[in-house]
Amino acid sequence: MSSVALRSTFVINGLLFLPAGLLIYFLPLSSFGVSPLWLARVAGAVIVAWAVSLFAGAVRPSTSAVVQLVVGNLLVTATLVPAALRAGLPGPLRGVFLGLGVVLVVLALLGLLLSGRASSERL
Repeated sequence: MSSVALRSTFVINGLLFLPAGLLIYFLPLSSFGVSPLWLARVAGAVIVAWAVSLFAGAVRPSTSAVVQLVVGNLLVTATLVPAALRAGLPGPLRGVFLGLGVVLVVLALLGLLLSGRASSERL
């Protein structure tokens, strides 16, 4: 059962990052003030690659895949939460950033807890 839940954690993470990466890649970000368009394209491509890596980790979760999931989620949260707490950010966007940060931390904790249970069940 924990294996299915761990795989679900990977899939949920992939479903969060894939649309974000595609949006960043294809959205004309020049309207948001990102002047070198190639920078946005590279960032979008990296996020899409991360999502594909998460989907691949769901097929056969390993210790290294779980560590990547947890570290990636915590790094993204460490980026989003200070941006959300900064003054001058519109209220709805602040709520989205904080909510996404909470979801990513919960998924990181689930990945840690479920990987421990899955490894103890294999013994």
